[in-house]
Amino acid sequence: MLDFVRPGGARTPRGRLLSIAALLIGSLVIPASRLDGAAGASLLHQRGASHDLSASVSAESLHRAASGRVRDFYEAVGWRAVWDDASRAALEAALADRSRHGLDLVSFLDRAGEPRGAAEDELAYTEAALRYGDALARGIVDPATLHQIYTLPRVEVDVAAGLAAAIARGDLREWLAALAPRDEEYMRLSRAYLDFRAERQDARPPRIGEGIIRVGGSDSRVPIIVDQLIDDEYLDAPTTPTGAVPESVPVSTLYTREIAEAVERLQRDYGIAADGVVGPNTLAVLNLGPGDRARAIAVALERRRWLQRTAPATRIDVNTAASRLYYYRDGKMIDSRRVIVGKPGTETPALQSPIYRLVANPTWTVPKSIQRGELAHVGRAYLRRHNMTLRNGWIVQGPGPGNALGLVKFDMHNGHAIYLHDTSAPALFARSQRHRSHGCVRVEDALGFARLLAQDQGVEAEWQAAQAGGQQRFVALATPIPVRLLYQNVFIDLQGDLAFRTDPYGWNAPIAKALGFPDRREARVRSDEIDIAP
Repeated sequence: MLDFVRPGGARTPRGRLLSIAALLIGSLVIPASRLDGAAGASLLHQRGASHDLSASVSAESLHRAASGRVRDFYEAVGWRAVWDDASRAALEAALADRSRHGLDLVSFLDRAGEPRGAAEDELAYTEAALRYGDALARGIVDPATLHQIYTLPRVEVDVAAGLAAAIARGDLREWLAALAPRDEEYMRLSRAYLDFRAERQDARPPRIGEGIIRVGGSDSRVPIIVDQLIDDEYLDAPTTPTGAVPESVPVSTLYTREIAEAVERLQRDYGIAADGVVGPNTLAVLNLGPGDRARAIAVALERRRWLQRTAPATRIDVNTAASRLYYYRDGKMIDSRRVIVGKPGTETPALQSPIYRLVANPTWTVPKSIQRGELAHVGRAYLRRHNMTLRNGWIVQGPGPGNALGLVKFDMHNGHAIYLHDTSAPALFARSQRHRSHGCVRVEDALGFARLLAQDQGVEAEWQAAQAGGQQRFVALATPIPVRLLYQNVFIDLQGDLAFRTDPYGWNAPIAKALGFPDRREARVRSDEIDIAP
């Protein structure tokens, strides 16, 4: 459980930091109204006898050396040194275990082991604890600095107050561990990260060169591909009649149907067209080493630290990296289906907003960006063919099966004109690469999904009547359903397996850099097809 969360995400005033800390100590049963900063500071004073290495740290030296949030921390605790041998050891042990969070390449206690004065040493531990607490609770990176639109709710926790209380209680390591997500998916990603980091980074076959390989062809790269497929458990290793793995097997350069089927399994895991053909996208995946996968998992762990720890029990999650929708009711997933999401340049943003009504037979007012772009040079004949008219300078498409929004729109409350909807081109859902929209989310069998929501909301009769009319009509949901648009290219799939996708928007790189990973080129989605739907 996270400490010191206030309603509305408000920060606790500095003068109250230790007052709140005192409330968490079981031995103190004092009404909150009677606590002040001095009460909390006295708790640390009671532990002062054990501050063996910090006894020589004076308030004056802390005043002189502290700055920023560290200065605020010491002002709140009455300018007393807080680190003793036990709390130092607890922090060092926690930092030594940071690899389980994908933070092993980030330095927190920068000057550990260097000669320094007692006050500087005291401040270094405080700064390290505050930074590490922030990293576990909210992540190393602020997503608002990476994305123009990011409205997913984040954790609000006063790390400084929590740190003071944890030191006073003597459970610093346990408190730090509780700041990170504790759900099963985070734990599984953590274990996978440790596994990939443990592999020898030079254990992969040499890089596989470019060029198409199809079934029946002979190619010198086939043995390398086979070795990699075996390493990644897409292909079984050859065995003798006794079940033992032979010391050597004949090397064949023939690309067989069996190898292609293993490649198809890999392609499905990475969201590539599962045709068994080894092309550029498949080679980009085959050339991934354990370090590349560890990097992707570390980024996935970081993104999960950005999120609130408890998601709405009834919600719709859209994984834009995997082009997949998941519908949860009362904490249980009851539906999953394919979606089409934004292409590079018009990416579907990371946001949360609710569906508040269903729109039967929607009209579509074409955004000016599309009107001035893809539709800039169309004439009246084109508009007539597509049931479009000009109204006060705007192109409006009438309702019907040819409408770009299809036969249902899921209206959402947000200021970015992002919503879910049907489509007049359902064949596109059969594609493995479904990043092609202008930012909105097209839902596979949207009418079936709308019917499911209407049933759950008790408005099925109203929805059926609205559909039958043929004109645009609105059906309000009894309870708005939160929608989270998430970007997760490493996740646990419907079969419970660890699944990887490429980084279609190229959003991983700045996060990986902040986590200490070297730059690398990644396969990204390319969509040059014209598509005028939202």
